[in-house]
Amino acid sequence: MLTLNEIRNLVQEELDRAEYVEYPEQLFEPVRYLIGDGGKRLRPVLALMAYNLFHDDITPAIKSAVGIEIFHNYTLLHDDVMDDAPLRRGVPTVHKKWNNNVAILSGDAAAIVSYKLIEHCEDKYLRKVITFFNQMAMDICKGQQLDMEFETRNDVTVDEYIRMIYWKTSVLLAGSLRHGALIAGAPEEIYNALYDFGGCLGLAFQLQDDYLDVYGNEKSFGKQIGGDITINKKTFMLIKALENANDEQRAELQNWITTKHFDRNEKVQAVTELYNAIGVREMALAEIANYIVQCKEILRNIPIEEEKKSVFYEMITTLEGRNH
Repeated sequence: MLTLNEIRNLVQEELDRAEYVEYPEQLFEPVRYLIGDGGKRLRPVLALMAYNLFHDDITPAIKSAVGIEIFHNYTLLHDDVMDDAPLRRGVPTVHKKWNNNVAILSGDAAAIVSYKLIEHCEDKYLRKVITFFNQMAMDICKGQQLDMEFETRNDVTVDEYIRMIYWKTSVLLAGSLRHGALIAGAPEEIYNALYDFGGCLGLAFQLQDDYLDVYGNEKSFGKQIGGDITINKKTFMLIKALENANDEQRAELQNWITTKHFDRNEKVQAVTELYNAIGVREMALAEIANYIVQCKEILRNIPIEEEKKSVFYEMITTLEGRNH
């Protein structure tokens, strides 16, 4: 089995070739800019980890794994426009560096490129690959729609939120694992179990993002701390705060949510202090830990030699350490 770093290096080498760039290059420059800023390459790494469970040589799966990474970055391009996010991975977002039209069009091109790349598999797997990929892409759109609807609601429940982030975030991690195992010729039982594992991993990952947006270090997190608070984004943190606040705390939260003109730093500090008083920090950490436990349980029950699972446990350990 290859190590996580070895797999990441192979993904990066393929991305560096930039074989997806076509004329006019300006159409693809924003995509290269976003991809070039790094990131964890989590999704293609997961796809190749799953493939590596069944084949020592992962070369045949690299192009399709990179297609998943490009698709992920396409969703980020559009998501940043919708959120008007100023930073992504510590640098200006594409729509801030260029403009909204550039981000939307380059994102569309990236989506098309991703499909061209994920088709790099044996013909006998292609129909399922496309069917699963389309399902995943539609689920992401559903999640984004719910995310937008939540902006105008103050009665979002935790269950609704979990469903939204499952569609918007988790299915791409889950789908990456299923894709890698599928094109490796894995039995349906195993690629479905890996999909479930990825779903729990994605929930833990997104809940950590919610946590880090409040309590993270901006330099290591790569995003502006307090961004979710600033735009009243319905995250696990805000939903649990509204659920568990006393009358006075809830009134103060509602005041910050409805106030149109405010000092950003003052709002972030005030809401963070409310979270601390209500105990939201501990609630978030407990929820993250719950999904990590589920990840480990699913992985333990997958009928594959324990030695081959070591890199998956390493992935979980990395996730557990991502707390600042």
